[in-house]
Amino acid sequence: MIRSRAVRARAGLALLLSGALLAGCGLTSGSPMVDDVRPGTVGKGRPLEGAKLTVTSKEFTEQLVLGAIMGIAFQAAGASVLDRTGVQGSIGAREAVKSGDADAMYEYTGTSWITYLGNTEPVVDPQEQWEAVRKADKANGITWLPPARLNNTYALAVNPATEKKYGIKNLSQVAELSKRDPGAVTLCVESEFASRQDGLPGMQKKYGMNIPASNVRKMDGGIVYTELSSGRSCTFGEVYTTDGRIKALNLTVLDDDKNFFPNYNVAPEINTKALEKYPAIPGVLAPITAKLDNAIAQELNSKVAVQGQDPHTVALEWMLAEGFVKD
Repeated sequence: MIRSRAVRARAGLALLLSGALLAGCGLTSGSPMVDDVRPGTVGKGRPLEGAKLTVTSKEFTEQLVLGAIMGIAFQAAGASVLDRTGVQGSIGAREAVKSGDADAMYEYTGTSWITYLGNTEPVVDPQEQWEAVRKADKANGITWLPPARLNNTYALAVNPATEKKYGIKNLSQVAELSKRDPGAVTLCVESEFASRQDGLPGMQKKYGMNIPASNVRKMDGGIVYTELSSGRSCTFGEVYTTDGRIKALNLTVLDDDKNFFPNYNVAPEINTKALEKYPAIPGVLAPITAKLDNAIAQELNSKVAVQGQDPHTVALEWMLAEGFVKD
């Protein structure tokens, strides 16, 4: 593990800054990012020298890591960065960028298309969905930069024993099994997934599944992974495709062979006025966004969710290891 002076500096100042961190109060507070980083492959020439930028994110693991990655990149390019990551719920972070209370975040195309922009049908092609979101959000004062391959969407997964027993690789085969042997298909899902049209109801309709309500066990998202791994409560479980517990628990994600689940590709979402003021932002973020994919997200998320590491430290060490920044 890389232990840079940048990592040590942040750790040493953590207690001093803790009183300024967000504490469920929206975006009324924040803390300066204090990573002692220099340009690597990003930020050369320090094109954001003198800029003051505010970075935000939602509160879950992947978002905390992505928010830190963005802020570290801005610092290496010369900006002073205010850390307002960890906002509870999706709407708060989104509205912060929209209003200008924050300048930038990594957001998901599917979330914007369905949750914020009010569409009911996802766009199947991920690039076309990003283009549709980018076009629609111009009117909201938000500019979307090119997306990553990282696609944090819903999926069903199985443990090794179930995969071996039934030889299942995709959701069409789950549907076939549910008709052939209804008792064999039991699901562990979050309550929200059980009611969302881009979740269980829509999936069953798309694939012609008919899973009895008694075969659907609703539980907290973290418990889904442990129950699925053990096989105690279910043969199949709802997962997020970039969750670090997938690899840690040796789970297999089933192919969505009819392309039901929306694409949730991550991309930088920038307040348009901030982008006009600091036009170097796209060039700073482009190499990092291009590198992000599901395998990298699973690795970074696992370090936080499974190993208990600090999200900011995980982000910084990855940025250093990839050569994006130097200490």
